[in-house]
Amino acid sequence: MASVDTAVIVVAGITLFAAFVNGAIGYGFSSLTVPIALLFYTNRILNPAVVVIEVFINLYVLLVNLSGVPAIWKRVFPILVGLLPGIAIGTFALASLQPGWIKFGTYAIILPLILIQAAGLRRPIRSTWLIGLPFGTALGILYSVTTVSGPPLAILFNNQGLVKDEFRAGLALVRVAESTVTAIVYFHLGLFVSESQNLMLVIIPTVTVGIPLGAYVIRRLDAETFRRICMSFDAWVVGFGLSRVLVELNLMESPGAYSVMAVTIFIDIYLLYIFFTVQRAASERSQTLWAPLTPGHRSGPPDRNPSDLTERDPFGPLGRLLGYVVMIAAIAMLVFTVSGIIRPPG
Repeated sequence: MASVDTAVIVVAGITLFAAFVNGAIGYGFSSLTVPIALLFYTNRILNPAVVVIEVFINLYVLLVNLSGVPAIWKRVFPILVGLLPGIAIGTFALASLQPGWIKFGTYAIILPLILIQAAGLRRPIRSTWLIGLPFGTALGILYSVTTVSGPPLAILFNNQGLVKDEFRAGLALVRVAESTVTAIVYFHLGLFVSESQNLMLVIIPTVTVGIPLGAYVIRRLDAETFRRICMSFDAWVVGFGLSRVLVELNLMESPGAYSVMAVTIFIDIYLLYIFFTVQRAASERSQTLWAPLTPGHRSGPPDRNPSDLTERDPFGPLGRLLGYVVMIAAIAMLVFTVSGIIRPPG
């Protein structure tokens, strides 16, 4: 087992890199930090430290992308409503389940999401409330247990065809809400133990340096290629972490457990091949076609009118009314769950 000093050095290094990536592409801090940090810490120690840091990171990203909020807030509102019961359920699971199984669940859920995102699958999504409410609940559970939500959010927003400013604003809006509510619930449940606070002190300086550095350097890099390489790094690390936890839980024996990592690497190399040959060539052709109409822009038509992409709720006003009812019920469920857990036995 690694010494405390080794764990601190590794966490400082990965959080610096993760902050750099977050500053460059607008997300990725927790999805890069958590898989490696879980090799040294349990979710109950790691999550509170990461969540508090993410509150400030997400606020920074939101402030930078405020111009996209007016066009996107109606779309993400159903997700914000669904987050509340999900965070309540996920926090209860975090406080109740055995740490080893939480690690297993974290790796097992994150890995396919990263590979799906890397594959670039696209299926148009039109319904706001019907998709947003259950998606928000699932996202709340995932985030409160793992502090990871970037990959599923990126998949959803890409499938909704958001332009760059809308994408970043929507991502920041959801992540500010989920990190803030999760931090409040963690605090009321007493999850901010001394180990988490010490870990937070290690992460703060790396984030302070990494985010502005990433925002500066990305101007000189191809953002899409950089994002895809980061996904590969993340997938390989998660595959390794999942293999390790399979051994720890006695679900598989070494070296057989590391076949999970080998399969992950094989799939990712194949997806990288597609990205750098087929998709990259198609992207360049698309950029050439759009160049006379959109000079200076690199990724398709930035002049799309956001109203043209606005999704129509098939239930109209009834759907919005249902959303408000669910929001009230979700808030009541969150309050009831938290108060029930923290209330001393009578």
